[in-house]
Amino acid sequence: MRLPDPALVVLVGASGSGKSTWAAERYRPQEVVSSDALRGVVGSGNHDLDASVDAFAILEQVVAARVGRGLCTVVDTLGLDAGRRTSWLALARQAGLPAVAVVLATPEADCRRRNAARDVPVPAPALAGQLRRMRTVAEELATEGWEVVVTTEGAASQGAAAEEQVVARPAPVADTRDRRTSAGVEVVLQVSRFPWGEDPAGWLTGIALEADRLGFAGIALMDHLVQIPQVGRAWEPIPESYVTLGLLAGLDTRLRLGTLVTPMTLRPAGVVAKAVATLDALSGGRAFVGVGAGWWEREHAGFGVPFPGARERLDLLEDGIETMRALWSPGTKAWHGTRAALPETTCYPRPVGPVPVIVGGSGERRTLRIAARLGDACNLPSDPAVLAAKTAVLHAHCSDVGRDPAEVAVTVLDLPVVGHDRGDAWRRVERLRGRTAAASYAARHHAAPAPAHAERYAALAEQHGVSTVFLGLPDLDSADDLERVAPLLA
Repeated sequence: MRLPDPALVVLVGASGSGKSTWAAERYRPQEVVSSDALRGVVGSGNHDLDASVDAFAILEQVVAARVGRGLCTVVDTLGLDAGRRTSWLALARQAGLPAVAVVLATPEADCRRRNAARDVPVPAPALAGQLRRMRTVAEELATEGWEVVVTTEGAASQGAAAEEQVVARPAPVADTRDRRTSAGVEVVLQVSRFPWGEDPAGWLTGIALEADRLGFAGIALMDHLVQIPQVGRAWEPIPESYVTLGLLAGLDTRLRLGTLVTPMTLRPAGVVAKAVATLDALSGGRAFVGVGAGWWEREHAGFGVPFPGARERLDLLEDGIETMRALWSPGTKAWHGTRAALPETTCYPRPVGPVPVIVGGSGERRTLRIAARLGDACNLPSDPAVLAAKTAVLHAHCSDVGRDPAEVAVTVLDLPVVGHDRGDAWRRVERLRGRTAAASYAARHHAAPAPAHAERYAALAEQHGVSTVFLGLPDLDSADDLERVAPLLA
């Protein structure tokens, strides 16, 4: 197999597996960063374990510098430290380099024989531990987001042909630059109703595949335990969001996947961090997470979940974002936040890349300040007058906390009535409005054909800097309903 070039290539194998020989046969010496060689530079020799800390400090600096310049970089260590691997993977993602993990699947007997022949062999118990780790490492690598190549090169005699096999290639990191409208807005389908009849998985799959075909940038699920009265009746189905997103991650799409929004009162922040990291690994880097303080007491009471007062809920939101970011960071060190603390940050798999955190809510004193300090984006109402006022407050908070307002994207949730034409839009208003006056309902939901909504989104982008519209159709019954939205995505 021909590996991508340039690329970040991380060698994974026990002592004596042949990693250094494999690298030397394929790459220039300047391209290989070896922990053993660096021990020889800063210590008494390649096997001076007392020099390991200094050697790895230099290794990390060299890897970061080479990858940051887009240079081919081969990391020759054991490759068994998941924390180091995920930090290197993040560097590659940021630099736009392919990331390949090459697993040297050398028979254990050969590793032991070669190790015993060394002048300074690795202690037998340490080698045994490495060999145990190697039995499951390929599967672990695939969940982290690497392209994984397994080779028997280390077992071959010198000059013999190597046998290489690609065992896992995750979905590529999402790139939605070509999934924006002509005004530069990405449109994410927000799904809040689930009229799936007798085939829940089939309904969800159909919606996702059609959304992907039409050019939606992603799918967001409303995260509630009971259907909310603004959308439907309490006995209508509303699935657990992260289980459902896991199903969607298994489909062959380029859709970004996440929630809008997860109340930080429903699950401990660490559990949310674990779910989102797993979703990002399974989807190849397409996860995002929307978070909020929570508002609906009924669902909390019905499921035995405490529903504290507003101040404590906002504390949970702030602490929760800090906690998630700590658990997604490289390493496993202890962490201390504004109020919460963790004795360790061991959360594997790590996300493939940075996971966007969208703060939902428009409370001017606290929520928007949390978004300004900790969010990658803030989700606000789509009404232009309200949006203008809230955006001004958000930007003022950004200035107060020392962040460039451009670092916090402005997104909106929009619940439009979209018709094939003007007559169809009004027929939909009549079906949906209940006891609300038709004119009021039509105005509130901007009832019109798709081109009119496209113009409205263009104005939101131009006048208010909106980058993403989360579009929730109040009458999404099947995948066929999405076709009428297609002109909006052009």
